[in-house]
Amino acid sequence: MISLDKIQVSFGGFDLLRETTFLVQHDDRIGLIGRNGAGKTTLLKLIAGVLQPTSGDVNIPKETTVGYLPQEMKLKDNNTLLGETILAFEELIGIEKRIAHLNHEIASETDYHSDKYLKKLDEVTDLNERYSILGGDSYEAEMEQVLLGLGFLRTDFNRPTSEFSGGWRMRIELAKLLLKKPDIILLDEPTNHLDIESIQWLENFLQNYQGAMMLVSHDKAFLNAVCTRTLEISLGKITDQKMNYSAFVKWKMEQREIQLAAYRNQQKMIEDTEKFIERFRYKATKAVQVQSRIKQLEKLERIEVEEEDNAALKIKFPPPPRSGRVVVESKNISKKYGDNLVLNDIDLTVESGEKVAFVGRNGEGKTTLVRIILQQIDFEGSLQIGHNVKIGYFAQNQAQLLNGELTVFETIDEIAVGDVRARIRNILGAFLFSGEDADKKVKVLSGGEKSRLAMIRLMLEPVNLLVLDEPTNHLDMQSKEILKEALAHFPGTVIVVSHDREFLDGMVDCVYEFRNKKTKQHLGGIYDFLQKKKMETLKELEIPTQSRKGSKNNRGKSEEQIRQIPFEERKEINRNISRKEKLVAGIEETVEKLETEISEMDKLLSSPENINDSEIFANYETLKNDLAQTMEKWEKEHEELESLKKKKNW
Repeated sequence: MISLDKIQVSFGGFDLLRETTFLVQHDDRIGLIGRNGAGKTTLLKLIAGVLQPTSGDVNIPKETTVGYLPQEMKLKDNNTLLGETILAFEELIGIEKRIAHLNHEIASETDYHSDKYLKKLDEVTDLNERYSILGGDSYEAEMEQVLLGLGFLRTDFNRPTSEFSGGWRMRIELAKLLLKKPDIILLDEPTNHLDIESIQWLENFLQNYQGAMMLVSHDKAFLNAVCTRTLEISLGKITDQKMNYSAFVKWKMEQREIQLAAYRNQQKMIEDTEKFIERFRYKATKAVQVQSRIKQLEKLERIEVEEEDNAALKIKFPPPPRSGRVVVESKNISKKYGDNLVLNDIDLTVESGEKVAFVGRNGEGKTTLVRIILQQIDFEGSLQIGHNVKIGYFAQNQAQLLNGELTVFETIDEIAVGDVRARIRNILGAFLFSGEDADKKVKVLSGGEKSRLAMIRLMLEPVNLLVLDEPTNHLDMQSKEILKEALAHFPGTVIVVSHDREFLDGMVDCVYEFRNKKTKQHLGGIYDFLQKKKMETLKELEIPTQSRKGSKNNRGKSEEQIRQIPFEERKEINRNISRKEKLVAGIEETVEKLETEISEMDKLLSSPENINDSEIFANYETLKNDLAQTMEKWEKEHEELESLKKKKNW
């Protein structure tokens, strides 16, 4: 359907895309991935016709329609929500008007056999057929369905678009794009402005969409649910595989091992060849061989391997100062903006070490409650911040608050203290700011790079309560993994507002759902919460059937028995699981350290001069005994952890 042939895109001597060639078929569902700045948005713009390549051809058949939703766009605010959305059906509305006009003219005709009269009848027939094909009888219902699916209320339909925030106006543009039903949809980070429920609705919509799509997203669950083909941009080249994101990552790891082996072999060959050339360059008897080797190197296609900074995955927050057991406690919290009641009579208790997610539709008060906890706005009710609680805050617009005139290095240097100042470049490198990137001015960075930089600033502050409002917007996959890993091992308390299910999965142990100006606590992880939400929509008669299909732990227990565990006991079980998980993780780190030391000892003992060294042997045996004891401890603690998890599921 669409072909890109030997596309080259260059900026200031730098090749963003090199000799890129691929086809998009009419039913392709393509996930476009790569690091921030790799060229994903540029590729979408090429297909949309917004940009032209430096060289090469983008071939799109004339009859093919393309719909493009960029990350940012200029929006007009001179219409109501319905009035703006209905613009998606310009052709249908035009047909309606034309049919009405023709019917009026036909009704006034008296000569029923004239060519003029018959032509009008034929045109009306053709227009009615076209109207039916385009769904003219159902477009209003379809428009309502899409708007409701994207989180709008019926009471919003007649509101001026100027009353909606930027995120909601982006949803209006998304609704218009989906309703136009183009042959190919191009979406650049569509989930950034959507809540979890809207993302799930969009997943279902796209899964059933009759057309091609290419989308950029850093939401792994969304990519896996929607896309069956993955294109990765790396080092200016495209890697194309007919598989979803998770399968692609696994395949890529296997290919990387193969590529690294080939790279090492080539580097060894290059090194040996260069040594030969250098050694025999001035020997007449070897002149032919030397020239042959020189030509061999010139013709050699060098293997490139994308840098992978594994140290980044070990980044940790600094040890937090100890706080009291209760970190945040609020009672009867209410908040109004004018006559608009946002929160009504909210109770919330967050204890030390808990990792809590705030989820719910946009506009339900998540950020408002965050700002109340930070004591940035006034409210009704009582709020108590615990003893010695020090708060670190990452706002939705945190990246925009950075000083654009400073360099990346200066941005971190101005807040770094102590020995951290000597390690700034190492820290920046761990967050993928390597080499010359550290000397770039902040104002030239992409949105994802600014978010990474803002996150580094936060990670250098010694705090024990992290409050994060949509921290993953604009972050690429690797940056999100870095942050998630750091938060998972952070011994302090975390409150995170996010719609990213994969980011929250395995990190939070409690979910607060915001709905209808209230909050509801759900113990467990984000997928436990989503599963419960689906169960809550079942009719009362279906609940016993569903419970019989539940986990093995519930078999043989009645619904009443399952519900008998009191709320406080379930909360204590979750607390114990969290403590036990941290203990197991600590033991696993010890095991890893001991195994590394034993491996180093093995290398020492492989040398003949160390075979009779009794001290090395003694240390070796001590390490092996320590490892055996640590593994026994790990098995014991791991069994207790599994037992707690089973008890939680009763």
